[in-house]
Amino acid sequence: MKTYSCLQAGRAAAFACLFSCLAAGAAPAHAALGDTVPPEAPPASAPANGLTLAGGAARVTRYVDTGGTHFNAYIATHSGQIFAYTWQGPTPPDLDALLGRYAADWHSGAAALHAAGRAGLHAARVDTPTVVVESGGHMRSYIGRA
Repeated sequence: MKTYSCLQAGRAAAFACLFSCLAAGAAPAHAALGDTVPPEAPPASAPANGLTLAGGAARVTRYVDTGGTHFNAYIATHSGQIFAYTWQGPTPPDLDALLGRYAADWHSGAAALHAAGRAGLHAARVDTPTVVVESGGHMRSYIGRA
């Protein structure tokens, strides 16, 4: 049996704490649908037209969450407002966090679909006056847009 000194245990704990703080700090912060995000310059290695749409009227920010799901956030260039999200990956997104202030409308629309017996097993389209959410897929293969 190997024993460790308090100094070694303290160093290991400090290293673990530092590593977890760095990992948490490296995770990108993402805004909800309808939120305003500050403009960011595209990286020098990105193609000039790879991050802008509609003649520069919108830009796309791509990221991958901890579950491996790929997201595209569509942002109006002039206002900085996120007007759409798309996702595809092995885990479903946290729609409450993704939809932000529109989550309550989505919940009520989904409940109305369910009550009407029109809720699909593998796909759903919730269409309310304020938000449209299409989601579907099978286990380990989810896709959608809002």
